[in-house]
Amino acid sequence: MALSLTEAAKLSNDVLLKGVMETIVKESPILQKLPFIPIIGNALTYNRENAMASASWYDVGDNWNESTPTFTQKTAVLKILGGDADVDNYLKKTRSNVQDIEAAIIELKAKALRYEFEDKFIYGDSTSKQFDGLIKLIDTGTASSQVIAAGAAGATLTLGMVDQLIDAIKGQKPDLLLMSRRSRRKLTALVRAASAQLIEVGRNEYGEFVQYYNGVPIGVSDFIKDTHTVASSLETGYTGGDCSTIYALCFGEGAVCGISAPGLIEVERIGSLEGKDATRTRIKWYVGLADFSIVKRAALIGVKD
Repeated sequence: MALSLTEAAKLSNDVLLKGVMETIVKESPILQKLPFIPIIGNALTYNRENAMASASWYDVGDNWNESTPTFTQKTAVLKILGGDADVDNYLKKTRSNVQDIEAAIIELKAKALRYEFEDKFIYGDSTSKQFDGLIKLIDTGTASSQVIAAGAAGATLTLGMVDQLIDAIKGQKPDLLLMSRRSRRKLTALVRAASAQLIEVGRNEYGEFVQYYNGVPIGVSDFIKDTHTVASSLETGYTGGDCSTIYALCFGEGAVCGISAPGLIEVERIGSLEGKDATRTRIKWYVGLADFSIVKRAALIGVKD
Protein backbone atom coordinates (compact mmCIF):
# COMPACT_ATOMS: atom_id res chain seq x y z
CA MET A 1 0.00 0.00 0.00
CA ALA A 2 1.30 3.44 -0.89
CA LEU A 3 2.14 5.58 2.13
CA SER A 4 1.97 9.36 2.08
CA LEU A 5 4.57 11.57 3.76
CA THR A 6 1.87 12.81 6.08
CA GLU A 7 1.07 9.31 7.34
CA ALA A 8 4.77 8.39 7.53
CA ALA A 9 5.33 11.38 9.82
CA LYS A 10 2.68 10.00 12.20
CA LEU A 11 4.52 6.67 12.43
CA SER A 12 7.94 8.17 13.12
CA ASN A 13 9.21 8.26 16.70
CA ASP A 14 12.25 10.38 15.85
CA VAL A 15 11.28 13.95 16.75
CA LEU A 16 13.81 15.46 14.35
CA LEU A 17 12.77 13.21 11.47
CA LYS A 18 9.07 13.87 12.08
CA GLY A 19 9.77 17.59 12.11
CA VAL A 20 11.66 17.33 8.83
CA MET A 21 8.83 15.42 7.16
CA GLU A 22 6.18 17.84 8.38
CA THR A 23 8.28 20.75 7.13
CA ILE A 24 8.53 19.13 3.71
CA VAL A 25 4.82 18.33 3.47
CA LYS A 26 3.48 21.63 4.81
CA GLU A 27 2.21 24.04 2.17
CA SER A 28 2.96 21.57 -0.64
CA PRO A 29 -0.21 20.61 -2.54
CA ILE A 30 1.76 17.87 -4.31
CA LEU A 31 3.34 16.19 -1.29
CA GLN A 32 0.15 16.50 0.75
CA LYS A 33 -1.60 14.19 -1.72
CA LEU A 34 1.12 12.17 -3.46
CA PRO A 35 1.44 8.66 -1.95
CA PHE A 36 4.72 6.75 -1.99
CA ILE A 37 5.33 3.05 -2.55
CA PRO A 38 8.27 1.76 -0.47
CA ILE A 39 10.38 -0.56 -2.61
CA ILE A 40 13.31 -2.88 -1.97
CA GLY A 41 16.00 -2.36 -4.55
CA ASN A 42 16.73 0.59 -6.79
CA ALA A 43 13.80 0.48 -9.22
CA LEU A 44 10.18 -0.54 -9.69
CA THR A 45 9.15 -2.37 -12.87
CA TYR A 46 5.46 -2.36 -13.71
CA ASN A 47 3.15 -3.04 -16.64
CA ARG A 48 1.01 -0.28 -18.13
CA GLU A 49 -2.07 -1.39 -20.06
CA ASN A 50 -1.92 -0.28 -23.70
CA ALA A 51 -5.08 -1.72 -25.19
CA MET A 52 -8.09 -3.29 -23.53
CA ALA A 53 -9.31 -6.77 -24.29
CA SER A 54 -12.50 -6.86 -26.33
CA ALA A 55 -15.75 -8.75 -25.86
CA SER A 56 -18.27 -9.79 -28.53
CA TRP A 57 -21.77 -11.16 -28.96
CA TYR A 58 -22.28 -14.73 -30.27
CA ASP A 59 -25.01 -17.02 -31.48
CA VAL A 60 -25.21 -20.66 -30.53
CA GLY A 61 -22.55 -22.62 -32.38
CA ASP A 62 -20.45 -19.57 -33.31
CA ASN A 63 -16.68 -19.70 -33.20
CA TRP A 64 -15.33 -17.52 -30.40
CA ASN A 65 -12.60 -14.93 -30.98
CA GLU A 66 -9.78 -14.63 -28.49
CA SER A 67 -8.81 -11.16 -27.29
CA THR A 68 -6.28 -10.17 -24.64
CA PRO A 69 -4.99 -6.79 -23.47
CA THR A 70 -1.54 -5.54 -24.43
CA PHE A 71 0.95 -3.98 -22.07
CA THR A 72 4.06 -1.85 -22.08
CA GLN A 73 6.64 -2.57 -19.39
CA LYS A 74 7.88 0.53 -17.58
CA THR A 75 10.60 1.04 -15.00
CA ALA A 76 10.73 3.82 -12.40
CA VAL A 77 14.21 4.25 -10.92
CA LEU A 78 15.05 5.69 -7.50
CA LYS A 79 17.14 8.85 -7.63
CA ILE A 80 19.17 10.44 -4.81
CA LEU A 81 17.97 13.79 -3.47
CA GLY A 82 19.60 15.30 -0.41
CA GLY A 83 21.84 17.83 1.22
CA ASP A 84 24.10 18.45 4.21
CA ALA A 85 23.39 21.01 6.92
CA ASP A 86 26.46 22.23 8.88
CA VAL A 87 26.04 24.14 12.13
CA ASP A 88 29.03 25.95 13.62
CA ASN A 89 29.52 24.76 17.21
CA TYR A 90 30.41 28.26 18.40
CA LEU A 91 27.15 29.67 17.05
CA LYS A 92 25.23 26.72 18.45
CA LYS A 93 26.61 27.36 21.93
CA THR A 94 26.49 31.14 21.97
CA ARG A 95 23.54 32.09 19.75
CA SER A 96 20.87 29.53 20.65
CA ASN A 97 19.37 31.52 23.53
CA VAL A 98 16.70 32.96 21.24
CA GLN A 99 16.06 29.98 18.97
CA ASP A 100 17.62 26.60 18.28
CA ILE A 101 20.03 27.38 15.44
CA GLU A 102 20.55 23.72 14.55
CA ALA A 103 16.80 23.11 14.27
CA ALA A 104 16.38 26.24 12.16
CA ILE A 105 19.17 25.23 9.75
CA ILE A 106 17.81 21.69 9.36
CA GLU A 107 14.30 23.05 8.74
CA LEU A 108 15.64 25.28 5.97
CA LYS A 109 17.49 22.34 4.44
CA ALA A 110 14.29 20.28 4.53
CA LYS A 111 12.52 23.13 2.77
CA ALA A 112 15.22 23.08 0.09
CA LEU A 113 14.52 19.37 -0.49
CA ARG A 114 10.82 20.12 -0.87
CA TYR A 115 11.45 22.90 -3.35
CA GLU A 116 13.76 20.71 -5.42
CA PHE A 117 11.29 17.80 -5.42
CA GLU A 118 8.37 20.03 -6.46
CA ASP A 119 10.38 21.57 -9.29
CA LYS A 120 11.46 18.19 -10.65
CA PHE A 121 7.94 16.78 -10.18
CA ILE A 122 7.14 19.10 -13.10
CA TYR A 123 10.40 19.46 -15.03
CA GLY A 124 12.48 16.44 -13.98
CA ASP A 125 14.61 14.70 -16.61
CA SER A 126 16.07 11.25 -15.97
CA THR A 127 19.06 12.06 -18.17
CA SER A 128 20.20 14.63 -15.54
CA LYS A 129 20.37 12.50 -12.36
CA GLN A 130 16.66 13.22 -11.71
CA PHE A 131 13.45 11.27 -12.19
CA ASP A 132 11.17 12.11 -15.12
CA GLY A 133 8.63 14.80 -14.22
CA LEU A 134 5.19 15.47 -15.65
CA ILE A 135 6.46 17.10 -18.84
CA LYS A 136 8.27 13.86 -19.67
CA LEU A 137 5.62 11.44 -18.39
CA ILE A 138 2.74 13.13 -20.20
CA ASP A 139 5.09 14.16 -23.04
CA THR A 140 3.59 17.56 -23.74
CA GLY A 141 5.78 17.87 -26.82
CA THR A 142 3.92 15.03 -28.57
CA ALA A 143 0.29 14.98 -29.67
CA SER A 144 -1.96 12.68 -27.61
CA SER A 145 -5.41 12.54 -26.06
CA GLN A 146 -3.90 13.63 -22.73
CA VAL A 147 -2.33 16.81 -24.13
CA ILE A 148 -4.98 19.50 -24.66
CA ALA A 149 -3.87 22.69 -26.40
CA ALA A 150 -5.52 25.99 -25.57
CA GLY A 151 -4.55 27.09 -29.08
CA ALA A 152 -2.01 26.40 -31.79
CA ALA A 153 0.30 28.99 -30.23
CA GLY A 154 -1.55 29.34 -26.93
CA ALA A 155 -4.72 31.19 -25.99
CA THR A 156 -6.51 32.80 -23.07
CA LEU A 157 -7.99 30.34 -20.61
CA THR A 158 -11.74 29.54 -20.72
CA LEU A 159 -13.92 27.46 -18.42
CA GLY A 160 -14.57 25.10 -21.32
CA MET A 161 -10.85 24.32 -21.52
CA VAL A 162 -10.76 23.43 -17.82
CA ASP A 163 -13.80 21.18 -18.23
CA GLN A 164 -12.14 19.47 -21.20
CA LEU A 165 -9.01 18.90 -19.11
CA ILE A 166 -11.05 17.29 -16.32
CA ASP A 167 -12.86 15.09 -18.84
CA ALA A 168 -9.50 13.81 -20.13
CA ILE A 169 -9.19 11.87 -16.86
CA LYS A 170 -11.02 8.57 -17.27
CA GLY A 171 -12.79 6.55 -14.59
CA GLN A 172 -12.90 9.23 -11.91
CA LYS A 173 -12.48 12.92 -11.23
CA PRO A 174 -8.92 14.21 -10.81
CA ASP A 175 -7.52 14.37 -7.29
CA LEU A 176 -5.88 17.72 -8.07
CA LEU A 177 -5.79 20.54 -10.60
CA LEU A 178 -2.20 21.81 -10.42
CA MET A 179 -1.47 25.25 -11.82
CA SER A 180 0.57 28.43 -11.42
CA ARG A 181 -0.67 31.41 -9.43
CA ARG A 182 -1.35 33.30 -12.65
CA SER A 183 -3.57 30.50 -13.93
CA ARG A 184 -5.40 30.27 -10.61
CA ARG A 185 -6.13 34.02 -10.72
CA LYS A 186 -7.47 33.71 -14.26
CA LEU A 187 -9.66 30.73 -13.35
CA THR A 188 -11.08 32.57 -10.35
CA ALA A 189 -11.81 35.64 -12.49
CA LEU A 190 -13.59 33.52 -15.11
CA VAL A 191 -15.83 31.91 -12.51
CA ARG A 192 -16.57 35.29 -10.93
CA ALA A 193 -17.43 36.84 -14.30
CA ALA A 194 -19.74 33.94 -15.14
CA SER A 195 -21.51 34.25 -11.77
CA ALA A 196 -21.19 30.46 -11.53
CA GLN A 197 -20.97 28.55 -8.26
CA LEU A 198 -18.10 26.42 -9.55
CA ILE A 199 -15.46 27.37 -6.97
CA GLU A 200 -15.87 26.45 -3.33
CA VAL A 201 -13.49 26.95 -0.42
CA GLY A 202 -12.71 24.43 2.33
CA ARG A 203 -9.91 23.50 4.72
CA ASN A 204 -7.46 20.63 4.47
CA GLU A 205 -5.98 18.61 7.32
CA TYR A 206 -3.37 21.34 7.92
CA GLY A 207 -6.03 24.00 8.45
CA GLU A 208 -5.17 25.69 5.16
CA PHE A 209 -7.85 27.09 2.89
CA VAL A 210 -8.21 25.11 -0.34
CA GLN A 211 -10.23 26.08 -3.41
CA TYR A 212 -12.26 23.49 -5.33
CA TYR A 213 -13.30 23.83 -8.96
CA ASN A 214 -16.41 21.74 -9.62
CA GLY A 215 -15.43 19.55 -6.67
CA VAL A 216 -11.77 19.12 -7.71
CA PRO A 217 -9.11 20.62 -5.38
CA ILE A 218 -6.96 23.38 -6.88
CA GLY A 219 -3.26 23.18 -6.07
CA VAL A 220 -0.99 26.16 -6.68
CA SER A 221 2.64 25.48 -7.52
CA ASP A 222 5.24 28.22 -7.61
CA PHE A 223 7.34 25.92 -9.78
CA ILE A 224 5.04 25.85 -12.81
CA LYS A 225 6.46 28.48 -15.12
CA ASP A 226 4.43 31.02 -17.08
CA THR A 227 7.13 31.18 -19.74
CA HIS A 228 6.44 28.03 -21.78
CA THR A 229 6.48 28.23 -25.58
CA VAL A 230 3.86 26.51 -27.73
CA ALA A 231 3.87 25.95 -31.47
CA SER A 232 1.58 23.76 -33.59
CA SER A 233 -0.39 22.89 -30.43
CA LEU A 234 2.65 21.34 -28.74
CA GLU A 235 5.06 22.58 -26.07
CA THR A 236 8.43 23.38 -27.58
CA GLY A 237 10.20 24.94 -24.58
CA TYR A 238 9.79 26.19 -21.04
CA THR A 239 11.50 29.59 -21.11
CA GLY A 240 11.14 32.65 -23.28
CA GLY A 241 7.40 32.36 -23.93
CA ASP A 242 4.21 33.56 -22.25
CA CYS A 243 2.26 30.32 -21.81
CA SER A 244 1.64 28.10 -18.80
CA THR A 245 0.28 24.59 -18.22
CA ILE A 246 -2.48 23.26 -15.98
CA TYR A 247 -2.27 19.60 -14.93
CA ALA A 248 -5.13 17.29 -13.93
CA LEU A 249 -3.79 14.46 -11.77
CA CYS A 250 -5.01 11.32 -10.06
CA PHE A 251 -2.79 9.90 -7.32
CA GLY A 252 -2.35 6.31 -6.18
CA GLU A 253 -1.04 2.90 -7.19
CA GLY A 254 -3.08 2.96 -10.39
CA ALA A 255 -2.22 6.53 -11.33
CA VAL A 256 0.64 8.94 -10.52
CA CYS A 257 2.55 7.66 -7.49
CA GLY A 258 5.88 8.26 -5.82
CA ILE A 259 8.37 5.50 -5.07
CA SER A 260 10.87 5.60 -2.25
CA ALA A 261 13.28 3.46 -0.29
CA PRO A 262 11.74 2.06 2.93
CA GLY A 263 11.49 4.75 5.57
CA LEU A 264 11.11 7.54 3.02
CA ILE A 265 13.20 10.53 4.14
CA GLU A 266 16.28 9.82 6.25
CA VAL A 267 17.97 12.20 8.66
CA GLU A 268 21.54 11.10 9.37
CA ARG A 269 23.70 12.76 12.01
CA ILE A 270 27.20 12.80 10.56
CA GLY A 271 28.58 14.44 13.72
CA SER A 272 31.64 16.59 14.26
CA LEU A 273 33.66 17.56 11.20
CA GLU A 274 37.41 17.11 11.01
CA GLY A 275 38.25 20.26 9.10
CA LYS A 276 36.12 22.78 11.02
CA ASP A 277 34.42 23.28 14.35
CA ALA A 278 30.97 22.29 13.20
CA THR A 279 28.42 19.50 13.34
CA ARG A 280 26.86 18.06 10.19
CA THR A 281 23.41 16.58 9.61
CA ARG A 282 22.56 14.92 6.30
CA ILE A 283 19.02 14.74 4.93
CA LYS A 284 18.56 12.30 2.07
CA TRP A 285 15.73 10.82 0.10
CA TYR A 286 15.92 7.95 -2.39
CA VAL A 287 12.89 8.89 -4.47
CA GLY A 288 11.29 8.47 -7.88
CA LEU A 289 8.00 8.86 -9.73
CA ALA A 290 5.85 6.16 -11.34
CA ASP A 291 3.12 6.69 -13.93
CA PHE A 292 0.84 3.65 -13.93
CA SER A 293 -1.92 4.85 -16.27
CA ILE A 294 -1.89 7.32 -19.15
CA VAL A 295 -5.58 8.22 -18.60
CA LYS A 296 -5.06 9.29 -14.99
CA ARG A 297 -3.13 12.46 -15.83
CA ALA A 298 -3.50 15.15 -18.47
CA ALA A 299 -2.12 18.58 -19.35
CA LEU A 300 -3.74 21.75 -20.68
CA ILE A 301 -0.92 23.56 -22.47
CA GLY A 302 -0.66 27.05 -23.95
CA VAL A 303 -2.55 28.88 -21.18
CA LYS A 304 -1.97 32.61 -21.62
CA ASP A 305 -2.72 35.46 -19.27
